[in-house]
Amino acid sequence: MTFYKLTSALALGAALSATAAAAEYPERAIKMVIPYGAGGATDISARTIAEPLGDAVGQPLIMANVTGAGGATGSVTVQNAKADGYTMLFARVGSHSVNPAMKATLPYTLDDFRFVTVYEINPVACAVTPASGINSMDELIAKVAEGGVSYSSSGVGSLLHLAGAMVLKEFGVDDPLTAATHIPQKGGGAAATAVLNGTATFLCTNSSALAGFVANGQLKPLMVTTPEPVVGFDAPTANDLGKDRLNKLVGWTGIAGPDDLPDDVAANWGEWMAAATQDAKFNETMSARGSVIELMDPEEANAFIQGQYTIFRDLVDELGMRIEG
Repeated sequence: MTFYKLTSALALGAALSATAAAAEYPERAIKMVIPYGAGGATDISARTIAEPLGDAVGQPLIMANVTGAGGATGSVTVQNAKADGYTMLFARVGSHSVNPAMKATLPYTLDDFRFVTVYEINPVACAVTPASGINSMDELIAKVAEGGVSYSSSGVGSLLHLAGAMVLKEFGVDDPLTAATHIPQKGGGAAATAVLNGTATFLCTNSSALAGFVANGQLKPLMVTTPEPVVGFDAPTANDLGKDRLNKLVGWTGIAGPDDLPDDVAANWGEWMAAATQDAKFNETMSARGSVIELMDPEEANAFIQGQYTIFRDLVDELGMRIEG
């Protein structure tokens, strides 16, 4: 065999081997980074879809809560990971809409990730403990005027942080950033616990993170940020209260990898998510928590996320919440 033919044969063999290797993805477990703590909206969504998604993938999914900096720590973990599809992120509205809108020095931008889908939309609800004696938004605002009111969140720059301030402003509080004390926690579950144990007066968070507490009477919803009522939440809507601007406060969950995630890997995720989101148990569980399952392809997901970023950037500017340092 001539040198040219040998070289060509070796090149062809290498190409075939590479094709075969790519076709075998995934051939081992996939690490799924959850950038918030246990019990929050992101964690609930991720762990609810884990079983049907794992069945579709055909390999184990290793769920890893990598918390800190309002979702930024876990996001950076995936940003810096090898773009081979074995480290993926459950991206959330806080980490990839609110955080980029609020933090000038965030260590990543939306362009550092390739979104393969957005699959869940959920409204925000504001809640207190029954023991607080607060039974309506008007009563909460009256307490704010008296002083000593605080609200919890899943971290500085999270949706919960922005939601608490925006809700107060919409209800006529002149300086919401000083009128009520913001108490950041490490995740949505911890934010709810802070209200339960009296560390914070109220929180405004995704309905999915509150549904269990509301169902068992531990937390009392005062409002949902929707035009229509939310199943399981006996509370007025933002529209009922004449605060339709609050409909902009909506959560979402998607899945992303590093920005140079290969096309074939991204295509696999599209197929897997199409199968997983059809699972009846998953849909029943998430619907009971007030979530809407709406599967978006990569193009739709990116357009949606950019739109959400623009909405929240405008809100941050309006509220004066931009963090420059």
